Amino acid sequence: MIHGITFLGHCGVTLDERQQPQPLSVDLEMECALQEAMATDDLRNTVDYARVTARVMELGPKFHCALLESLAEHLSRTLLAEFPVLQRLHLWIRKVAPPLPDCTGSVGIKISRQREVSRQSTLDDEERLEPPAPFLEHHLALLPRGSILDVASGSGRNALFLASRGFPVTAVDRNQEALAALTALATRHRLSTWISTTCQDLESQPSPCSSIFGVQQFEGIIVFFYLFRPLFPALIQALKPGGVLVYETFLIDNHLLYQHPRRRAFCLEHNELLQLIKPLRVLVYEEGQHEGPARGYPAWTARVIAQKPASPPMGHL
Repeated sequence: MIHGITFLGHCGVTLDERQQPQPLSVDLEMECALQEAMATDDLRNTVDYARVTARVMELGPKFHCALLESLAEHLSRTLLAEFPVLQRLHLWIRKVAPPLPDCTGSVGIKISRQREVSRQSTLDDEERLEPPAPFLEHHLALLPRGSILDVASGSGRNALFLASRGFPVTAVDRNQEALAALTALATRHRLSTWISTTCQDLESQPSPCSSIFGVQQFEGIIVFFYLFRPLFPALIQALKPGGVLVYETFLIDNHLLYQHPRRRAFCLEHNELLQLIKPLRVLVYEEGQHEGPARGYPAWTARVIAQKPASPPMGHL
């Protein structure tokens, strides 16, 4: 249960009421299987209150409508699509200070919705999706809704995670076998409509910018543990205004301490990533020891979440 998510929303039958933000409050009761969370004490097996609250706080103020019914339906559909652990959702939404002279309390509605198709409930334990990169999972709320490009996707743990949250994903890799495994997993988990794959060796292109990336094609681009420096201009060009790049790979420290990767050129120098992503706006930046590509084993990495400006900055028109 989450009670009292409050934000300023735009809801009212009259235009005047919609134009004037007013306090709205949302209460949620969410049904899901709790046995695995009880046994593992692992947040990934239950509802993350913080992520759900952040999503409601992101969606609520942006949605303009005449009726609370419309906003309630929008919120419930989004939450069920993005949080596969949810089986059923009960949502109350109220106008805390309605423009009614004879009402001293609140007005609102309550709806109940359930998942039409449970994507993972019928899967055997051994078929469950591999967890995504922790950096991506932790900062998912920063990724805009829309099409995502997964560069050097491999067998697609991050692509499948995003698809299970309702993101259309294009996965690119030069390993045809890894992409075939990704396609098979997507089919078994009923995610094939959310994922497309492209086999391409990005380093063999005369110019990465002439590849599939295009211009302003994606709301988000993710790259994990792959470094090809000439690719960065194409990544930035492929982002739509307001789009977000999520990037993590090895630091030079990892090469010096563990001789991995074997070639120093495959590792970032300190602060190098900040230079490569100019002129994006940095939202999150970290250098240090984090979980590596092999789950449970640490690695020294640099990682960033950066956003393309919605409009050209002053002086760069």
